[in-house]
Amino acid sequence: MDGSGDAAVGLADLAPVAELAAHMRQGLVGHEVLVERLITALLVGGHVLIEGPPGLAKTRAVKRLAAGLAGSFARVQCTPDLMPSDITGTQVFRPDSGGFDFLPGPIFHELVLVDEINRAPPKVQSALLEAMAEAQVTASGTTRPLPDPFMVVATQNSIEHEGTFPLPEAQLDRFLLHLDLALPDAGTERAILDLVEGEALTEPPPPATRLPGTAIRAARRAVAGVFLAPALKDFIVRLVVATRDPAGPLEGLVAHAVSPRGSLSLAAAARARAALLGRDHALPEDVEALAADVLSHRLIPGWRATSEGLSSRALIARLLSHVRPW
Repeated sequence: MDGSGDAAVGLADLAPVAELAAHMRQGLVGHEVLVERLITALLVGGHVLIEGPPGLAKTRAVKRLAAGLAGSFARVQCTPDLMPSDITGTQVFRPDSGGFDFLPGPIFHELVLVDEINRAPPKVQSALLEAMAEAQVTASGTTRPLPDPFMVVATQNSIEHEGTFPLPEAQLDRFLLHLDLALPDAGTERAILDLVEGEALTEPPPPATRLPGTAIRAARRAVAGVFLAPALKDFIVRLVVATRDPAGPLEGLVAHAVSPRGSLSLAAAARARAALLGRDHALPEDVEALAADVLSHRLIPGWRATSEGLSSRALIARLLSHVRPW
């Protein structure tokens, strides 16, 4: 396979990232997939939306990720009265100079946790959209770049809708991954209980090292070198285009199909997952494992699908059963 040797050498840059993933898993029982997806997004430079009922360690997972990164971290707790300037920053008058200085908001950190994002009003979500899409913020008439690397992880409560604002499709499309967490089984919950009780008695050890931005950028370059076979690219494109086919497996079930950004995101995420698993080439299993998390929030079910109780994830599952890799 041409170029695979170079990619294999580049994968050595992923060793610190693998150590970070291992540290995160130690404090997150039953969340192996969540850890893998967060690290995948970090390696791609994408953003993550985590949805689920309260108490599923959504915030804890992001804090453990932040603990393993050398960059700055900020948390924004969204409320209906939140203003865009609360996130982007504001002009502050300095009496000694008689002028105004810009005081950066929490968005100017390398990792930003936006808790309960659907509680933020539309103006705040618009400000977040510019930051996520362009890695920049326009405030007080001036456009300012955001740090590199820059990553947003947002959470939202799936069972509480009063006082919330649904995320617009344009903003949902800017999330690389949308994760839907479920409640744990009895065995996992018992392990969680033991973990939390143990941490109450003994403070958990910090990560051995904190990953600097230079290491993250090196890992991203290694991921970009992971081989994606032409047939695998065709598989990704056929999956996405099938959401637009009026006579395809989702006939009459789709109100809004997946855009080309879905293909780009799925290809990038497949490369990152392959690298994280120690491979210098992506496989169909990478695409199939990631398809629901990458595509479901970009697909809007039609009225017929809604009436039949079919969610966007159910539609992606149906798609995978009809569109095969080879």
